[in-house]
Amino acid sequence: MTINFTTNELMAVTAARLINDNENVVVGLGLPQIAALLAKNTHAPNLNIIYEIGVINPEAEEMGVGIADPRLWYKSEYFTSFVGTLGNVLQKGLVDVGFLGGLQTDRFGNINSTLVRSEKGIRHINGSGGAADIASLARRLLIIMKHDKRKLVENVDYITSVGYLSGGNSRKESGLPMCENITIITNLCVFGFDENRSIKLLSIHPGVSAEEIIENTGIKIEIPEGIKITEEPTEEEINLLRTTIDPLKLYIK
Repeated sequence: MTINFTTNELMAVTAARLINDNENVVVGLGLPQIAALLAKNTHAPNLNIIYEIGVINPEAEEMGVGIADPRLWYKSEYFTSFVGTLGNVLQKGLVDVGFLGGLQTDRFGNINSTLVRSEKGIRHINGSGGAADIASLARRLLIIMKHDKRKLVENVDYITSVGYLSGGNSRKESGLPMCENITIITNLCVFGFDENRSIKLLSIHPGVSAEEIIENTGIKIEIPEGIKITEEPTEEEINLLRTTIDPLKLYIK
């Protein structure tokens, strides 16, 4: 049976499948939150979902418009603070997955959410929040973002949140713990990293061509023959997204 799904639903499902049961995951608002809730409602019932603001395992009945929206706190198991999340959980090494987004990501998985440079000069954006800490100390990183030549670049304009720094062992040599892996999920494909910590294509989403990916990527990448096609969502996953997790379609539309 053919299942109709949106690109955002595919991204959420793809990310959810990369989260394991019994893990501690720090998520932000939007598709990271949707993906974590989907994982918890399917294959990872013992997943601990942590919001940066200090809310842990809430049972929100509808999506909020920001992580400080009290609707997100409903029936939470524990409520601490921003400092409690970053200090008592993250910096103790208890976070398995950091789920991040950003303005730019480069070939080594570094994230920029601080500023962009153009012919008109420098434009400053929001900055890190807790993302720099999360990227530095989480065991694994999931990055979810729109696929655009200006966003996937050789070198970010500013390193807000470190990925593999300059590749190889440079992250470890700088004094940071080495994360186990980084995965980037876009609206066109999924990226991972090779043994030199440089970006590589893992799968192409259904209906997307290799030409589209090359045209919209500001990094020189190779498209291997027989590249995997991203697995489509199941009927159960789509039903959960639309009826239970995001029935108002704030993020999956």
